[in-house]
Amino acid sequence: MEELFSIPLSELCKEFSLEQVYVPENFDSIMVVNPDISRPGLALTGFFEIFDADRIQIIGNAEHRYLQSLDPETRRQNIDKYINARPVAVVFSTGNPVFEEMLLAAERVGVPLLRSKETTSPLLASMIASLNNHLAPRITRHGVLVEVYGEGLLLLGDSGVGKSETAIELVKRGHRLIADDAVEIKRVSSKTLVGTAPEIIRHYVELRGIGIVDVRRLFGMGSVKMTERIDLIINLETWVQGKMYDRLGLEEQTTNILGLEIPSITIPVKPGRNLAIILEIAAMNNRQKKMGYNTAEEFNKKLMGQMGLN
Repeated sequence: MEELFSIPLSELCKEFSLEQVYVPENFDSIMVVNPDISRPGLALTGFFEIFDADRIQIIGNAEHRYLQSLDPETRRQNIDKYINARPVAVVFSTGNPVFEEMLLAAERVGVPLLRSKETTSPLLASMIASLNNHLAPRITRHGVLVEVYGEGLLLLGDSGVGKSETAIELVKRGHRLIADDAVEIKRVSSKTLVGTAPEIIRHYVELRGIGIVDVRRLFGMGSVKMTERIDLIINLETWVQGKMYDRLGLEEQTTNILGLEIPSITIPVKPGRNLAIILEIAAMNNRQKKMGYNTAEEFNKKLMGQMGLN
């Protein structure tokens, strides 16, 4: 069963500077577990068949004007039914005033009422993006995450294979470190994984024989980054004599992380190989593939053409 994550509602209030019109005594313990947000137009008319109470509800101009158009008794009845469904929180956007009937109902039931000066669509979009990040499925993998030419490279491999040393060499060449040793990976959408470092080891790298070094202090703020999308997984392994490695790059490999198939390659490591340069080439080649040009396929077409097989 997939683990569920949560975020305190009070933390979201701070993040989006939401005015607390009314909050119950247990406000600090109220947790948001659903990244989706609803505009409760149908619920305010009395339709609750598919109402999700664990979603934050945003009342925008349309919902507000609908309630204004009702006679006082009908408005009170509709609001009572809505608040009695116990939504996790109700947010009024565009600085709209909170109806007295809703305030009384919320105080009776204990439903937080919040307000934002932001208009509805931008508020909705930014809150969904934030919740998708806070509540995303996640795992921690042993590895190194670096940004090379705008591509997020996740380096995996056994301890001692040279992941951290390669990361330092890449930083010296102007690229950026995101995480060393432990990479926290979140699935923030149906297509995207992002990685970051646990706070306690953020910006640090362990180099055997030297110890822990602070990359940010040694190389400057431009050498580190808080998070990065994972575009390519690179498996580093000790070179095995006689093992057949991909020579052309025609084999399309992927690695499954959190249900997403991420492009991956395997690079053998042995003394004398400059891994930093190899990873730079891998990053540029991966970007080129995303832009629609695959060097291996083009070379294979030319080869087949010369052999008369096309």
